[in-house]
Amino acid sequence: MAPKSEHSPPAPDPPSPPFRDLTVGALLARLAETLPEQEALVYADRGLRLTFAALEAEARLIARGLMACGVARRERVAVWAPNVPEWVVLQFALAKVGAVLVTVNTALRAPEVDYLLRQSEAETLVTVRGFKDVDYLAALAEVGALSGSRLARVVFIGEDCPAGLTPYAGLRARAAAVSDAELAAREREVALDDVINMQYTSGTTGFPKGVMLSSRNIVNNGYWLGEGMGYTPRDRLCLCVPLFHCFGCVIGVLGAYTHGACLCPVESFDARRVLEVVERERCTALYGVPTMFLAELEDPEFGRFDLSSLRTGVMAGAPCPEPLMRRVIAEMHLTELTIVYGLTEASPGITQTRRDDPLERRTGTVGRVLPEMEVRIVDPSTGAALEPGAPGELWVRGSNVMHGYFRNADATHLAVDEEGWLRTGDRATIDGDGYVRITGRIKDLIIRGGENVAPTEIEDLLRRHAAVADAYVYAVRSEFFGEEVAAAVRLKEGAAATGEELRDFCRGQLARFKVPRHVRFVESFPMTASGKVQKYKLREAHEQELGMEHG
Repeated sequence: MAPKSEHSPPAPDPPSPPFRDLTVGALLARLAETLPEQEALVYADRGLRLTFAALEAEARLIARGLMACGVARRERVAVWAPNVPEWVVLQFALAKVGAVLVTVNTALRAPEVDYLLRQSEAETLVTVRGFKDVDYLAALAEVGALSGSRLARVVFIGEDCPAGLTPYAGLRARAAAVSDAELAAREREVALDDVINMQYTSGTTGFPKGVMLSSRNIVNNGYWLGEGMGYTPRDRLCLCVPLFHCFGCVIGVLGAYTHGACLCPVESFDARRVLEVVERERCTALYGVPTMFLAELEDPEFGRFDLSSLRTGVMAGAPCPEPLMRRVIAEMHLTELTIVYGLTEASPGITQTRRDDPLERRTGTVGRVLPEMEVRIVDPSTGAALEPGAPGELWVRGSNVMHGYFRNADATHLAVDEEGWLRTGDRATIDGDGYVRITGRIKDLIIRGGENVAPTEIEDLLRRHAAVADAYVYAVRSEFFGEEVAAAVRLKEGAAATGEELRDFCRGQLARFKVPRHVRFVESFPMTASGKVQKYKLREAHEQELGMEHG
């Protein structure tokens, strides 16, 4: 090769973010190349502040340690831990070695985690001692997962690593056995469409299913959602939703990193902690489900925090009541908050409102379909496409659709048709401008004496009552009608109302068959670890109060 002339033009600067069409592992490498000194990951209470260059170096070191331990390409590695720094590092380290990150819900109990480890055929588990009221090590011992015959290795995050487990810190020492060249060779084997992430659905229609997602699925989904929020390297995201959920590891981590934005995670949701992080780190973005935003607004010391740096973010997981959206915009400075609708099988985002959409769009709809996807409304019983404005089941097709359910071809066939359309199971309409309105789950419909009742409509109305802080509607059994409409209601602090008052309020605005027959007042709602209200638990508790036996 001829020597470079002293007059040769300088090498062009590498492209700057945003990035897309990259593997998860390559994304971090590109950020380290283009924004090496940009702050990437902040856990201030731990004294941890990593730049993209430092995060890339740490991910490569852990990747080499994993290879030295024998973690193979396409091996499924389960991570059972809250939002600790190691989780984010592992998301990229595992991607670099071509392993599949299997995310594990932090709230699982022994039988549930046993099922997940067996069904996913995981060979490696990375975990902590426990979280909240669950002793992870005791749960794993109970199901025989620490015996050595179930898993090839268990990596422990934390101090005082139990005998027989591999300390996470030890991965750094083992990394010396694998060269950078060997890791680079492994990275080159990883393709954009390789399955890189596996998340288990809630299992409301049977045992949980492992959703297989690729880099193309999740990196590009994060990219489009980040575009919708107008992210740049100047943005800082307070990430308080769980990393084991798509909301955390895709909309959160990848939505931010495709645009070079900084992550300021909260290890587990606590309203006061969120407010402290936003103020201290001058965060510009915040995520959550409606109940999280409500908890932040209702914190007794909310008024002392300076949230003026906030600009945008995502509210998802449940419909946003208009009164809540008004408060979030006015009191939290989230003038560009977006609403995102999706599901794990869609990587997860399908639709998003615009940052400048009027309030009625951001509370009455879930926005328009994201680029590179198409949606349609169909008759759920026939699959026939319906006219614009007609209610039916929402289907989506595009590069965001999962590769299928792991080791479950029958369930995959039921979820995705031969033409690549994913059946969401959600009832929806699409208006003339392309805005989607979700009216409930197909299976959540209350069928009272032959009349179909959508809970969302009643919930929205109840939340407009002056005394109501929040409400959820579901069916309880009825010998006469088959099902009756019931509601669990949480009143505002200091407010009072009776069930009959709320029924009178509904009677003036709803058809008689939609008015809740039963109203139960609660102090809080049972939730999943990702912040979604568990209606089946509300129904069970209500039926128990009504004297209905559960067999």
